[in-house]
Amino acid sequence: MRQAYKEAVLRHVPAPLLRQALTWRSKWIARRYRAAPARDVFSQIYDKNHWGSGESLSGPGSELGATRNISAALPRILRQYQVTSMLDAPCGDFHWMQSVDLGDVQYTGADIVQPLIDDVSRRFAGPRRAFVHLDLVKDPLPHVDLIFCRDCFIHLPFRLINEALAGFRRSGARYLLTTTFGNWPINYDTAIGGARGVDLCAPPFSFPPPLELIREAEPAQPGAAYKCMGLWAMDTLPR
Repeated sequence: MRQAYKEAVLRHVPAPLLRQALTWRSKWIARRYRAAPARDVFSQIYDKNHWGSGESLSGPGSELGATRNISAALPRILRQYQVTSMLDAPCGDFHWMQSVDLGDVQYTGADIVQPLIDDVSRRFAGPRRAFVHLDLVKDPLPHVDLIFCRDCFIHLPFRLINEALAGFRRSGARYLLTTTFGNWPINYDTAIGGARGVDLCAPPFSFPPPLELIREAEPAQPGAAYKCMGLWAMDTLPR
């Protein structure tokens, strides 16, 4: 009921007024972290299990039930687009990805939280699997065929999303597979560590139609927003 109410507000309040109100709200939320760097914010979220999942420290969106569709689709995408190497950033606790058949793909998982990377590296690193500590917004990225970036931009302000996209392009990757929303009423800004949907095909991002669109879940009701993973050729993304 609460989600349906929020979506009704997003759809019926005039866009300029709504965007202004949501921006003010975002700035108010940001005061919780006193403008802390992203590394500190996400480390705090990890330490306190802020997302509140009993199955995954990366939150309910990383539980096996929530990742069923992308887990099934990813092996086919890797084969079809001849992906030999991928960067999963942020990789989180690797809870669901560990069960995905990646074939011979060279996998690199990256996350901004050092203790998390230390833990997954100790438990899951292998001949075709490595984990690195990096900030995907600021740090140079390894050169791979595919950047897999799930449930990241929903927690970042526009400014950091644009910086991350610039880094993705500089990395030389051929493809980007990332979270986007269908039927999302309006893109609005948020604080680091906040959460909201993002439609990458709408302003201010204005991506072209994706090569693939994998629905992660069906909408709660007809016309409601729904989360997807969209695949784009990196050289088609606006600069």
